[in-house]
Amino acid sequence: MQRLLKRLLIGIALGVGVYAIGTIYVGLDQLASSLASFSFWLIGPVLALTLFNYGVRFAKWQIYLRTLSIEVPTKESMLIFLSGLSMVVTPGKIGELLKSYLLKTSREIPMALTVPVVMAERVTDLIALLILMSSGLLVFRLGALPMAILGACVLLFLLIVSYRPLALSLLRLAGKLPGVGRFSDRLLAFYESMATLFRPRPLAIATLLSVASWSCECLGTYLIVGGFPSVRISLLMATFIYSAGTVGGLPTPGGLGLTDGGMTAMLHYLAHIERSVAAAATLLVRLTTLWFAVIVGVIALLVFSRRVELAEDATDGMQRGD
Repeated sequence: MQRLLKRLLIGIALGVGVYAIGTIYVGLDQLASSLASFSFWLIGPVLALTLFNYGVRFAKWQIYLRTLSIEVPTKESMLIFLSGLSMVVTPGKIGELLKSYLLKTSREIPMALTVPVVMAERVTDLIALLILMSSGLLVFRLGALPMAILGACVLLFLLIVSYRPLALSLLRLAGKLPGVGRFSDRLLAFYESMATLFRPRPLAIATLLSVASWSCECLGTYLIVGGFPSVRISLLMATFIYSAGTVGGLPTPGGLGLTDGGMTAMLHYLAHIERSVAAAATLLVRLTTLWFAVIVGVIALLVFSRRVELAEDATDGMQRGD
């Protein structure tokens, strides 16, 4: 727990640093003035959309677990899912592997079976974001090259997972590497889970749910930008800017720096919004998505940890005959 909190604090510190640099670049007075003009009543609907997004993603998480015949009580599963949000300030959200660790500690479910669930979540999220980015390609003729590169990578990954002979050959090859052979059974279990999750039906359902969940974030971005006086963009433009900014930020923890800077730049150059307003809009978008997720995740993780501690205390008491 302390190690997780340490990583979280590092992510928060990075975030503070990024926003401090951005504020200096834009100008504190200009940024404050732009924020003061915002219609803050819109924060409520935007947070409601964010919570709905979590609900849709939780449904996807549950479908994946059931696809692998993993039974977890709904309340516990929800706490584990939400706890993963505390680790979104990691590159590509890889820190959400925390969910697999929590399933292992609470239910003794091997991580080799559940890590593919987290990976499948990320892959279908990426597919969904590329679909939403296509609004820029179709309407604004933007994003063709990055979409083509990322789309080709996703397609190659799906082909390897789906073509069993090739996947098993690669696993056997990996098993010959020094120190890897002893994990061959886990690698095989990992692949079997992965192949099950990426069958056409689960893949299609999960992708549709991902499109629905990320569309909520795009709609939230549209509402926030429209909350500034005399500022209007189309929903398609907001969809492209949010999805492109999110994809562009995958290499850094929580997209810090890349997503923030990318969204601000696109709002300024593509939507022709004043720089300080673009920066203020981006800040509010990130507060109601990334940092709201961190808050929800930390609360869920604390509640889950407390439940586990109480369960362990009860078990110890029964063993002692208390």
